This record gives sequence, structure tokens and C-alpha cells, in this order.
Amino acid sequence: MIAIVDSDGRRLKHKQVDCNLQGVADFLAPMKEQIQSIAVESTYNWYWLVDGLRALSYPVVLANPAKMDQYNGIKHADDKNDAYFLAELQRLNILPTGYIYDAQLRPVRDALRRRLLLVHQRTALMLSFKSLYTRTTGAEMPLQRLKQLSVEESGDLYDHPANQLIAQVQKQHIEGLTQSIEKLEKVVLKCARQLPCYKRLYTMPGIGMILGMTITMEVGEIRRFKSAGDFASYCRTVDSKRTSNGKSKGENNGKCGNKYLAWAFVEAANFARRFDERCRKWFDRKAAKTSTVIATKALACKLAKAAWHVMAQNVDYDEKRVFGA
Repeated sequence: MIAIVDSDGRRLKHKQVDCNLQGVADFLAPMKEQIQSIAVESTYNWYWLVDGLRALSYPVVLANPAKMDQYNGIKHADDKNDAYFLAELQRLNILPTGYIYDAQLRPVRDALRRRLLLVHQRTALMLSFKSLYTRTTGAEMPLQRLKQLSVEESGDLYDHPANQLIAQVQKQHIEGLTQSIEKLEKVVLKCARQLPCYKRLYTMPGIGMILGMTITMEVGEIRRFKSAGDFASYCRTVDSKRTSNGKSKGENNGKCGNKYLAWAFVEAANFARRFDERCRKWFDRKAAKTSTVIATKALACKLAKAAWHVMAQNVDYDEKRVFGA
């Protein structure tokens, strides 16, 4: 649904068109010279429309529906009114907007997200393989041994033909997923290495190749975050709560932010407390006062803020600035 208003807020025209760039372009073409801006609501499938309109030299912004509260006493609401509502907010210059990720880097970022999906599938198959072995033999299958088994050897673990088939099929899928994961990693790593913040992130404790790629590709442009606190909030490392006069008044949206960055910094915190002395001491003091879960999230928040400084200022990680001299 497309709706157009003029500078005075008068509704000029609207139309529902198919999800086809040519149809949208044909509707907008007669007014292309007069159009000052176009607001596109951020849905799961906005890529084609935003990229297509920007390629046609239209000024496009991405509307953030999570921050828009329409009048809840409205009697009638449909797609037409919603479209005009977006247009009115944009006319008044009060439309909450989102970040439009670079169109050339976005497919690489999405490839890294697909890699994580494949890793989850491979992990599920490995757990199923180990579970079958334990149920059948009563012994534990070490992960290293599972990785070293061939498809034929996995079938030799059992006497029953059905178990042999299950083991061989699962092992075959595990090897196929491993090959696909490695292919995606090579493509993403080739792109991530060209970005300046990737090498800087490598200097941080708990961050290796995979987490470095994840943070690099998910952040995009670090300058869109005004402060380290804003970035930590986007990474979901701060509490989503609402208080007044020291009393809890409910919770805000805990799902605001980037779930991939949230995962990355929690993983970094777990690695950092195991292998970095300063992080481990800070974590132990925090855990003694609270709990391991809260201490892990607090360390993740600390690493997220440090990562913002590393990327925004293009400097190496300095533990003295994080934990003191």
C-alpha cells in the first residue's frame, strides 16, 4: 500500500500494488521530481523495495515500527491509514527510522547468519548420534571420536541394520553440513578481513575468528551508535526494565536489539573468563556478589562497551581502560 501526502499534510493519492518493483516505480514515476522522501516500513522482506528505490535515485528511509505508537483510540485502521500515518510522521520529521545496511555487505552478513543455522543443525545431529550410541551400548561417545569416524565406520558401531543406517545417514549429514559451514566461513572471512574493525576486534579477550566475523558483519557502520552505552543496549547486554522512584514499573521490550550480537558477546564473555586473567578476576568478584549468570551478562556488557571504543576509535584493546591500571 502506497500513500502520498503533500507538504501541508493533504492526502493526494494512494494505491495497493503488487510486490513488484516495476509496479511501484510506475506508480511513483509521475511525481518523481516532487517526491522529497519515501518511508518504507521495516518488515522482514524490505530488501528488494528499499534497494530498488534507492537504485532509482529515490530518497528512502526505513521506518522502525517498534518505536511507533499509533493513537490507540482510533476506530478504523487498515493498510491505507497505516500508510498515510507513516507519510504524516515523515512529513513532520518525527518518524523513527532504522539503519539501512549496506546492500553489498548485507548478503555476506546473511551468509554468516545461515552458517549459525547450519551449526545448530549439525549440533542437533551430533547430539542425536551420541544419544543413540549411549542408549545402545551404555558407553559415552567422545566428540573427537565422532568427528574422526567415517561414514562406513559409524555403521560398524552397531549390530542391528536399522541402527547402522541411522548412524551412517546422520554421519553423512554431519560431514555435509561441516563442508557447507566451512565454505560459508571462507566467503565471510574474505570480506571481513577487508574491514578495519575486524583486526582490532581480534585484540580483545574471548574474540576469535567466528566471533570477530559476527561482530564485524552485524555492526556494519559503528558510527550509527552515539555512545558505548547505546551499542551495549543494541547488543542486549543491559536490563530491559522500567523504574520510578526506585520501584519497578514493568519491563521494556527485551527483544530490542540484535540477537546475533547478544549471542556473540555472551560467548566472548565465557571465553574471556576462562582464558584472560583480568576478566576472570573481575568475573569472580562479580559472581561472588550476584550469580554466574548475572556476572556473565555483566562481563558481556563490559566487552561490548570496550568493542565500541575499539571500533569507533580504531584502536587496539586496552585492559587498563576496561579494568583500571
